[in-house]
Amino acid sequence: MKVYPQSDLLKSLPKQFFASLVMKVNQSIQEGFDVINLGQGNPDQPTPEHIIQRLQSAAENPINHKYSPFQGFRSLKEGAAQFYQREYGVTIDPDKEVAILFGGKAGLVEIPQCLLNPGESVFVPDPGYPDYWSGVALAKAEMITMPLKEENDFLPDYSELSSEELEKGKLMFLNYPNNPTGAVATNEFFEKTVKLAKQHDICVVHDFAYGAIGFDGQKPISFMQTEGAKDIGIEIYTLSKTYNMAGWRVGFAVGNESVISAINLLQDHLYVSLFGAVQEAATAALTESQQCVQELNDLYEKRRNTLISGLRSIGWEVSAPRGSFFAWLKVPNGFSSEEFADFLLEKAHIAVAPGIGFGSWGEGYVRVGLLTSEERLQEAVDRIKGLNIF
Repeated sequence: MKVYPQSDLLKSLPKQFFASLVMKVNQSIQEGFDVINLGQGNPDQPTPEHIIQRLQSAAENPINHKYSPFQGFRSLKEGAAQFYQREYGVTIDPDKEVAILFGGKAGLVEIPQCLLNPGESVFVPDPGYPDYWSGVALAKAEMITMPLKEENDFLPDYSELSSEELEKGKLMFLNYPNNPTGAVATNEFFEKTVKLAKQHDICVVHDFAYGAIGFDGQKPISFMQTEGAKDIGIEIYTLSKTYNMAGWRVGFAVGNESVISAINLLQDHLYVSLFGAVQEAATAALTESQQCVQELNDLYEKRRNTLISGLRSIGWEVSAPRGSFFAWLKVPNGFSSEEFADFLLEKAHIAVAPGIGFGSWGEGYVRVGLLTSEERLQEAVDRIKGLNIF
């Protein structure tokens, strides 16, 4: 068989760090060990029943057996606008300020290709979601990393950016509640962001994937709530986490009309649109009862409390996340993040994600997902206690 060489573009893509983690976990499972997998970011609860029922009935409608409109049904865009008005008091024009996405990841990877020319620069949080890097690579752009440090509550310090970097940067990724740190943004931080973006002509892309998950009675704020945010950026929302619809691949972007238009133009060349029945189910999720969202948030908060109190009880000094379904834990002295992840997998059969996989400033931490039962989280605590390292 002839082997065809890959393009230079494919070769430029960042290596998938977590592929090696998956291989290690699978190997341990194949060897017969009961692995508690806390390294994943895949919601473990089922999609709410009323959303499934809407998909089932919509799938029987012949209109959904045809190509759906290129940029999606207006009903879903209206649903997104209704959602933002209800949840955040933000007015969104469904015709000009909403783009339907094949999941939030698609929008995040597409946006650099929509707005950047080769050689232009993107501000990227470090640590951060690795697929930001993929979009930058596909656009042949360059990254300027913004360190997220614990002393700054894992918010970037814009004063650390040089005048040269601010001149070069055309796009900025932000993500709060944050993956991997579990940090949340403040109104003051978003106000600083809008001011900076206006001063330096930067388009801000706020990844709001974990927007529904906030703890201690604090609801995460939307970037779009900040005065002027719609002038200088967009927000990307996915139904994956809010409604346990990760496998459905549906999300949307809202905000600046010119950016939304650019996304729609690129997607016109890549796709037709989402299966109509998925769009109908997504509309139901956004516009009908939100009780399932509150119940899910409560579930994650109970899991967080079980994990954090348990780890503290065995002597591991850890901070509790304020949002998202991840905890960001400092590794013990004497370990790198990857060494500690390997140690936990080998000695306790617990999988966690090494912080270095999210960027150089992730070194010294591991990410733990709250995506298994309280019983399994307590068992993980007990296994770690048995290692006698704290």
